[in-house]
Amino acid sequence: MGPHPAVAAIRLAVRRVLHDILNDHTSGARPDERTSGAHPDPTAERLPSPLVLVACSGGADSMALASALAFEAPRLGIRAGGVTVDHGLQPGSDLRADEVALRLRGLGLDPVESVAVTVGRDGGPEAAARDARYAALDAAAERHGAVAILLGHTRDDQAETVLLGLARGSGIRSLSGMAAVSGAGGRYRRPFLHLDRQTARKACMVQSLPVWDDPHNADPAYTRSRLRHEGLPALEKALGKGVVEALARTAQLSRDDADALDAWASQAEASVRDAAGLLECAKLYALPPAVRRRILRRAAIKAGAPAGSLFARHIEEVDRLITGWRGQGAINLPGRVVAQRQGGRLVIRQG
Repeated sequence: MGPHPAVAAIRLAVRRVLHDILNDHTSGARPDERTSGAHPDPTAERLPSPLVLVACSGGADSMALASALAFEAPRLGIRAGGVTVDHGLQPGSDLRADEVALRLRGLGLDPVESVAVTVGRDGGPEAAARDARYAALDAAAERHGAVAILLGHTRDDQAETVLLGLARGSGIRSLSGMAAVSGAGGRYRRPFLHLDRQTARKACMVQSLPVWDDPHNADPAYTRSRLRHEGLPALEKALGKGVVEALARTAQLSRDDADALDAWASQAEASVRDAAGLLECAKLYALPPAVRRRILRRAAIKAGAPAGSLFARHIEEVDRLITGWRGQGAINLPGRVVAQRQGGRLVIRQG
């Protein structure tokens, strides 16, 4: 008799991602063996088995992911480890992180590490905790030489992310939600974006995996918590079931569109700069707004504006220097970056 359907679903999702990681890891190793059809030289030095880490909070999503990784990785010749991050935001969080690490070791993962971080205040508590967590995960990957880190975000998390992006009015890239592959060199992988939260929880239940429910996930002080427990249920009540699936589908469609527009903007940027590299307003004006604003955003980030603090309203103000020029003064952007129009050129630089 095979595994429970929920367990089979999470294992299949992880297996597919591990195959992708393995292909990425081996594709650049010995191109002569890939393309020539020759048999590998048995005396040649073999690549070490790649290490994949799972980021685990101890919740149902990440525990289900950890168990699937522990099951699938050895079958593909992949080493599997785990990292849990102690944000220090709740009493006893250090003990809880140690307990999660113990559970990961019990699954057979190695190496396993518990990392304590200090959460700042920039961007609000949720954003600050996220920034500290990803910084810790990046450092752990570098420390252990991991080729990838698996994250347990589900289809429900994706739907929440799309709604948050819609509320911010941040454009199509924000509506595209979380990517299945992200981070430097494709470090972060999200196998569960097509699985719902209940599948992960059921997989833990049938495997008798203990899970920890973070009280912050039910705290109405946090925007995502309110959306999860009030906003999405209200939408489903008003519109019927299927809202989560529709939002996740919207994320993928939006991502495809955003990727295409980003590629267009990248190709068009060289054509709107003069010999000195300055942006020419007349040529920018001739571009479609979606392409032009992407070029402006890239230019602002290159000048030193932090991407996370650069919102749609900032780019719209800069765009008016091109489309609504009335002799207005310079536009101040995050990171002490200034944009101003001078002699038919758009100059974006540190102020």
